[in-house]
Amino acid sequence: MPPASPRVVLVTGVSRYLGSRLAAVLSRDPSVERIVGVDTVPPTAELRTAMGRTEFVRADIRNPLIAKVIAEAQVDTVVHMNVIATPSGAGGRTAMKEINVIGTMQLLAACQKAPSMRKLVVKSTTAIYGSSPRDPALFTEDVEPRSLPKSGYAKDAVEVEGYVRGFGRRRPDVTLSLLRFTNFIGPRIPSTLTRYFALPVVPTVLGFDPRIQLCHEDDGIEVLRRMTTEEHPGIYNVGGPGVLLLSQAIRRLGKPSVPVIAPAVSLVATAFRRAGLVDISPEQMRYLEHGRVADVSRLSRELGGGPRSTADAFADYIAHAATGTRPFDPVRLAELEQRALALLPSRRPAESGAVHA
Repeated sequence: MPPASPRVVLVTGVSRYLGSRLAAVLSRDPSVERIVGVDTVPPTAELRTAMGRTEFVRADIRNPLIAKVIAEAQVDTVVHMNVIATPSGAGGRTAMKEINVIGTMQLLAACQKAPSMRKLVVKSTTAIYGSSPRDPALFTEDVEPRSLPKSGYAKDAVEVEGYVRGFGRRRPDVTLSLLRFTNFIGPRIPSTLTRYFALPVVPTVLGFDPRIQLCHEDDGIEVLRRMTTEEHPGIYNVGGPGVLLLSQAIRRLGKPSVPVIAPAVSLVATAFRRAGLVDISPEQMRYLEHGRVADVSRLSRELGGGPRSTADAFADYIAHAATGTRPFDPVRLAELEQRALALLPSRRPAESGAVHA
């Protein structure tokens, strides 16, 4: 459909990687008159420079004062990017839920009252479909999950989507685009998956080889840009067509993997989390067992094309991994090994040697 030419765009979570990149892209678009970025903390100097003419406003979307920001700037388009995936990124699970759910409620309440509003774009996740051995081969946008997520980011996303649909019923005059992204990959994006693949030895769940589907960070930003500047109402799965098996991905990285028995996976994840290497949540552990694949054909039809394939996205990540990945401190890795061993149940020496060989 033809561009909607938004006049004033507000981007939440602008001090985070994806939010700042979207603001930077929009700032180079002459059809957008003004970009307002909000977050609870200011962006780094590097991000601030990249965002160009974006106006930063230090504001908490959990506070009703966000309505004043929208009203004073006469915002007509809101892109909600501030749904946080890991507790460490928010200062704990309680703060994470408040930002994700309470923050979205306050933001939508402000949007509902704003007469200038005419478009809302929300970044969601395919994690709402869950991960289980009973999943369909492909999740379409209309398929209900076998069971609703019970915790963490995925549960927050389900609640967020419920509030967004409620907003759509109350403001049918506002174009609503809800984007369910697969896992992001790329040379620069910091995420649980990129940190997982950056480990010198990649742990896997013994007996499982899940299918993974990826969205290149550049393609994800382009989808967000088009949804912001054009009219594409609806719910869309966003990701690359095709899949990789986890074992294939690890082999292509050229890294060793170590299978971990299922009962010990949560202990190993705890050790990684405490060492500050990667924050693997329970729903992400289920993903590493069962995987998840979404049908992205609706997006491709709507936009006349979509993100590059999962295999191509991962190939680009590999091409930049050597320079884009921070090296691990050997001393820190040794500490991690000791922590992991301390968390595992005691075993006879022969059994212990078999497990850690």
